Amino acid sequence: MPNRRPKLEIVAPSASPEEAAAVVAAVERFLRDHAPVIVAEPPRPSPWQRAALLEGTGREPDAPSPWGDPVRWG
Repeated sequence: MPNRRPKLEIVAPSASPEEAAAVVAAVERFLRDHAPVIVAEPPRPSPWQRAALLEGTGREPDAPSPWGDPVRWG
């Protein structure tokens, strides 16, 4: 995954190199600490498993399922 963070640089005549480096380090740490967490999508249930559950419980495929499926399968 490419690094999408901008390269931070302070251009101020009044800041010493140590001060500028400290500010840049603080901003980079802030960005790293507050970056959104990438969460992997949970694995989708198998359509075969769903069909077996529907058949085993006597439900119709087009009916809402008791397992909380927000979107119809298939």
